Amino acid sequence: MRKDYEQHFAECAQCSARQRFHRSLDVTLAVLTSLSALFFLFALAVLKHVHPLEHVAFKVLGLDIFDMYHMLVSAGVAGLCFSLIAMALVLLATPAPSYLGGIAAERARTLEQHLPSAIKSLRMR
Repeated sequence: MRKDYEQHFAECAQCSARQRFHRSLDVTLAVLTSLSALFFLFALAVLKHVHPLEHVAFKVLGLDIFDMYHMLVSAGVAGLCFSLIAMALVLLATPAPSYLGGIAAERARTLEQHLPSAIKSLRMR
C-alpha cells in the first residue's frame, strides 16, 4: 500500500505539493523548538555570568536579589524543560528526521556526481 501512495505522490502534482508543504512545516517546527531550547540555555548562561540585574532588582523594583534570581532561574529551567519536551514530541510525531536524512542523502549523491574521477577513485566503497 505504501508503494501505491508513493506512486500517487510521484504522479499527482497537487498531492506532491501539499506533501512538500507539510514536510516543510514539520522541519520548521523542529527548528523552532530547537532554537527555543538554545535560547533558554543562553538565558540561563546569562543569568549565571551577568549580574547587572541585581542593581535593577534592588534599587528600581524593590525586590530581594535572591528571590529575583531564583524566580528567573526557575522560569529559565521550566522553559528549557518545556522546549525539550516539545522538541521530542515534534521529532517523534513528524517524519522530519527521515525527511531531512533523505534531503542530505540526495545532496551527497549530487555532490558525488560532480567530483573529479581522481577523487572518486580514492573514495573507498
